[in-house]
Amino acid sequence: MNCPEGRPLLHAFADGELDAARSVELETHLKSCPACAAQLKSLHALKSALGQPALRHTAPASFRNELRRQFGAQTEEPGAGFLQSLRFWKSLTFGATAVALAILFLRPPGTSPTDRLMDEAVAGHVRSLMPGHLTDVASSDQHTVKPWFNGKLDFAPDVRDFAGQGFPLVGGRLDYLDGRTVAALVYRRNQHLINVFVWPAGKEASGKSSMEKRRGYSIINREIGGLHYSLVSDLNEKELTELADLVGR
Repeated sequence: MNCPEGRPLLHAFADGELDAARSVELETHLKSCPACAAQLKSLHALKSALGQPALRHTAPASFRNELRRQFGAQTEEPGAGFLQSLRFWKSLTFGATAVALAILFLRPPGTSPTDRLMDEAVAGHVRSLMPGHLTDVASSDQHTVKPWFNGKLDFAPDVRDFAGQGFPLVGGRLDYLDGRTVAALVYRRNQHLINVFVWPAGKEASGKSSMEKRRGYSIINREIGGLHYSLVSDLNEKELTELADLVGR
């Protein structure tokens, strides 16, 4: 199985809907394909996020009773009011789910590649803060984290610990940004976590640098030594710039 064959099956695989034979084929492919494995990890993270209790809202009993009363008054058939109310709640649940998915996946027309990249970087950072998603290899030893990426990426990320400068290395993981598998290095500043996404810069790379805010997070993009670095955190811009100056130097 290759990527074009496997990617359309990831959603069904994540939901446990694939037959045994196809599941075995896909599992074999995932062991040798970091890109598809990263996409599956993102799907599991999304399912986990959508299942959070904070996304559920229980209507007050008075509201439910009023709906039952109004639907029941429209027909004399026994049980009809309850069935209509049930249909209403099912349609309401479907509509809420559709809106949530639209917010997550639909972008306004004309969104620039840079805007899409910034949104993906912030989403990757937020996703990493969910329990169990921060690192694939948890270590403050750069000589442990750097070799872990060998064979999983088509480039070698520069991994260093900056504990002496106040930015200890937490670990690393694979992530998916800008249409490719990237390295995600995780640092800590006091109680703040910082994701440093790294991947090869394009041929037109010019050593450019930028900083902006998205959804309350600071993002710094830099191209250094043929690599693109995207730093994302809720850390203040001054301290995030200090780490950006250390990375890739």
